[in-house]
Amino acid sequence: MKKSILIIGASSDIGIEVAKQFALNGYDLHLASRNKEKLNDTLSEVKLSSKITTNIYEFDALNIAGHKDFIDSFEFLPNITMCFVGHMGNQKNNEKNSDERILVMETNFLAPINFLSEIANRYEKIKSGTIVGVSSVAGERGRSTNYIYGASKSGVTTFLSGLRNRLSKHNVNVITVLPGPVFTKMTRNTNLPKFLTANPNHVAKDIFQAVINKKDVIYSFKIWRYIMIIIKLIPENIFKKMKISELLELLQDRGVDIRTFKGGTKKDLVRKAQEVYSLSFRHP
Repeated sequence: MKKSILIIGASSDIGIEVAKQFALNGYDLHLASRNKEKLNDTLSEVKLSSKITTNIYEFDALNIAGHKDFIDSFEFLPNITMCFVGHMGNQKNNEKNSDERILVMETNFLAPINFLSEIANRYEKIKSGTIVGVSSVAGERGRSTNYIYGASKSGVTTFLSGLRNRLSKHNVNVITVLPGPVFTKMTRNTNLPKFLTANPNHVAKDIFQAVINKKDVIYSFKIWRYIMIIIKLIPENIFKKMKISELLELLQDRGVDIRTFKGGTKKDLVRKAQEVYSLSFRHP
């Protein structure tokens, strides 16, 4: 069977770049979004090879009752399924408005986990397939600036971890993607640190490599793996008073440039992250 991929949220910034990446590598594309017009725009951005076929679907992921019927409409399920449905919202609005909170949770958590659960059941039966779910480093520890969004992503991370544990014995690969900040339409009004912020094309390339190499969990940029080691080590009585910007300033004051966290083995980098924590917080 020819290689194929189903992308839910294909008109998102990351979805478009992922479609390009897989098209360039010979995958047939199945692109789904609630806005079919945007999907046509996506197709215009994807340099299609005559050797691949492309299908587009008008599909609203928030219509959870329609997930099963949509999946059942495929005669042959694509080898890979990815979900890029997401909504950050505004933290202040999320705090004050229950409709906004519910929208964040439905878009980032309920809709993706229900859809991917339906896909998982089918991949489990045929003992084949790859599932890619997008979480966020925001879900690794709560911060005052985005904890509603972060909570929804934390749920996704836990879901994917459990799903991976369940499906590993059935030859189904489940990949958790944990981006840091990404320059997208969703983040256009936020003040992002440039050296820690990826562009959608970079994330798409990381995802493609993760699929090819059958990874379990990836961070994009990779540097976020080690930043999060430090952040998760900080005691709660210190962390609750901090902003991430203050953490970066503190590290800089202690002579640590987070941008130097590159090179070496994974073990070396983990040890370096732990040493940074020790220098910065245990011995002020």
